[in-house]
Amino acid sequence: MKFIELEVRTAHIIHGFDDDNKEVIEEVEDSEFFIKIIPIDRILSISNEYLLVSSSHNRVMYWEYNYSMQELTSKLKRAGLIIA
Repeated sequence: MKFIELEVRTAHIIHGFDDDNKEVIEEVEDSEFFIKIIPIDRILSISNEYLLVSSSHNRVMYWEYNYSMQELTSKLKRAGLIIA
């Protein structure tokens, strides 16, 4: 299993769906970024603003990252994790 070290903070936690099939979203107001070492297979998607990552109990989380998109892409390429 491959891991990567990232500086992130939680922005949103998706807890599933309600009876009307709308996402149940918990807004998180973390003010600080934290260094986390995470398994690569938890990363589901990357946008200019967020990493979408899997979590426990079938939840997903949106993490803000403390890099530019280009810096994050370069970090992943150096680790051999992006095929361009």
